[in-house]
Amino acid sequence: MKEGDVLKIVDFHCDVLSKIQLDQSLDFKCDHELDVNLERMEQGGVQLQCFAIFLSEKLGPPGIEHIMEQLDLFQERIASEGIGLIRNTADLERVAASGEKAGMLSIEGADGLEGDLFYLRLCYDRGVRFLGITWNYANWAADGVMELRNGGFTRKGLELVQACHELGIILDVSHLSQKGFWELIELSESVKRPFIASHSNAYHICAHARNLHDEQIRAIIDSGGRIGVTFVPWFVKDSTVVHSEDLLPHLDHICQLGGEKHIMFGSDFDGINTHIDDLRHAGDYYRWVETLLKHYPEELVKGWMSNNALEFMRKWLPSDR
Repeated sequence: MKEGDVLKIVDFHCDVLSKIQLDQSLDFKCDHELDVNLERMEQGGVQLQCFAIFLSEKLGPPGIEHIMEQLDLFQERIASEGIGLIRNTADLERVAASGEKAGMLSIEGADGLEGDLFYLRLCYDRGVRFLGITWNYANWAADGVMELRNGGFTRKGLELVQACHELGIILDVSHLSQKGFWELIELSESVKRPFIASHSNAYHICAHARNLHDEQIRAIIDSGGRIGVTFVPWFVKDSTVVHSEDLLPHLDHICQLGGEKHIMFGSDFDGINTHIDDLRHAGDYYRWVETLLKHYPEELVKGWMSNNALEFMRKWLPSDR
């Protein structure tokens, strides 16, 4: 890196909004109960953060009112601190050129949409641009990856996929069942739209059900999608202590499958209570960059930290809505 050169960082998954929803005394500006806050984004060099809307079981049956509350919390607690919302490519280019910090919105699990596609449109109008169809278990749209029956999409779920494709909402398979994954491949190929896995690692390196098998990784690569390598310790290595360098085999393996230009990062900060020992919050991202630069060329690292994600969004975010 040249002196004064700042490596922009894009992170594709955190659960700050869910955490604040459960404890509204938390302050996004500097509260250290939050893995991702404004202070730590600045410390770590995170320019663009995707904020997931995940509905905790503590809320009771999931409903659209819970999603709306998190959207309100984004405006009141996060956007109010200068984190602008990216809705389209014009917003993205402005942020990329200015160096401003910004956020994107995703929904993690369609449960709270209650099977009503009007609610999907409502969320789109509020700025949601990514949708993880399931969390770990079954919902009205599809089975999650931890559902033992390994079912695919329901009839209503197929309508959801079609509606997302029409709106321009990008689908996320990080929690989707194996069968659902391959059904989505067919559905996406028919309209030539890729999808992402916002926070998943390589099953070949760590055999956790939430990680991607080689065939899935190749399919995402072939479609032009992106894989957000994640910092969830038990997705990285089956060990009580996990270091950031334990992530390197996952990166190497995805690259060996042809995915060096398809890698990004999705930390899952604030969605985990146990952390990689030297990647505990967003403020540690600069250390992660330093580690990567010891092992890989700078241009490759720049791609993983931001350019691969930015290139994808330039192509697949709406241009003017």
